[in-house]
Amino acid sequence: MSKTPVEEPRTFAFVSLGCPKNLVDSERMLGKLAQDGYALVPEADGADVVVVNTCGFIEAARQESLAVVRQMLELKEAGRVGSVVVAGCLAERKKDELLQELPQVDQIVGVFGREEIVQALDRAVAEQQEQRSLFRPAPVKAQEDTARLRITPRHYAYLKISEGCDRLCTFCAIPGMRGKHVTKPIEEVVREARELAGDGVRELIIVAQDTTYYGLDLYGRVRLAELLRELDKIDELAWIRILYAYPIHFTDELIDTLAGSQKIIPYLDMPLQHINDRVLKRMQRRVTRKQTEELLEKLRNAMPSLALRTTFITGFPGETEAEFAELESFIKQARFDRLGVFTYSFEPGTPATRLDGHLAEEVKQQRRDRLMTVQQEFALDLSKRQIGKQLEVIVDGPDPEVPGHVVARSQADAPDIDCVIRIKGKGLRAGDFTQVKVTAADGYDLVGRAVGTVW
Repeated sequence: MSKTPVEEPRTFAFVSLGCPKNLVDSERMLGKLAQDGYALVPEADGADVVVVNTCGFIEAARQESLAVVRQMLELKEAGRVGSVVVAGCLAERKKDELLQELPQVDQIVGVFGREEIVQALDRAVAEQQEQRSLFRPAPVKAQEDTARLRITPRHYAYLKISEGCDRLCTFCAIPGMRGKHVTKPIEEVVREARELAGDGVRELIIVAQDTTYYGLDLYGRVRLAELLRELDKIDELAWIRILYAYPIHFTDELIDTLAGSQKIIPYLDMPLQHINDRVLKRMQRRVTRKQTEELLEKLRNAMPSLALRTTFITGFPGETEAEFAELESFIKQARFDRLGVFTYSFEPGTPATRLDGHLAEEVKQQRRDRLMTVQQEFALDLSKRQIGKQLEVIVDGPDPEVPGHVVARSQADAPDIDCVIRIKGKGLRAGDFTQVKVTAADGYDLVGRAVGTVW
């Protein structure tokens, strides 16, 4: 009796671009595809279908996303890829215009179509032409992010606590792509966190478009402090790190929670964007210089070892030389541990495009370079001052550049965006915690040796 041949699973490759919030969406889509029998392959070449989860935040990110999509389409044209599916923020922002620009794309899936990614791939593989786009309205309830197929290392993960944003900063297109702020209920966030902890996560990284706004829409008041106290009780977690903590809605209760917790590490990512009051008002940031300085003082008094990361924008429409000089002086005084600077990006559809005083790209770039020079001097000095200290670190894995070493991070360093510590030590594996003595500074990064027990 002849056996029925076993059908080979359909293969797919996946490219995830953009921020950690987009990465969570990618992992959710990966999980749904794996559950439906699609087999993930590491390279696009030879895959039945490729999914590109795009970023649409600013022009540079859009161009990067389009470049990757075109690269995948070239593979398709050469017969080395079956189909190409474009998902995420760029798809949401451009909608069917993207199909007109790149007609070779088989399917486009908006941000809130991610739950139907399997159907989109089924149509792509079947070469169905009658429905090539999938867009859904922003949900009134936060989507679940359980059952993810994680592409971060096993020992850390991002946990999205809300979706969308109500801030409506004049330079930002995110509300148009991600919708209004929708809080994920506390019990659901805790359940997802426990699922991640059970899967080996030691460092939990909290993300949202605006983490300090958490709860306001759902409960009528901000409840981030309460959520963090619940997450602090999860035994398997060692570190809890907070990103995207905007200065407004930062309560004294939240500061006390951060300072008094067991597992929330003294690290905050707080995007400030500017410090001059007139520029902040034109940006519609709803915060003043005085309020910002008072908050920074409170935070540093409550947590003396706090590592602060922030970002600023240079060349916002109408920014004068004097207003820029005020920002430059503030950065010298504030001495942020980690700092990034972006030039203002003209984003169609945002209110800032209608403001007067748009500056030349050359001026924006010169001002960015000046701020980065200021920060570089402080950052290099900060690295040198770590020499001789002992730091608690988490190991991320083998050092790809230095044989016999591993790459690790201190509490002051978030994955991918901050610095690393190169360690010489035997038997260290990804996810291990250990004490390290810093022996040298290598630019922004550090070099050290393991001196404590591994746990």
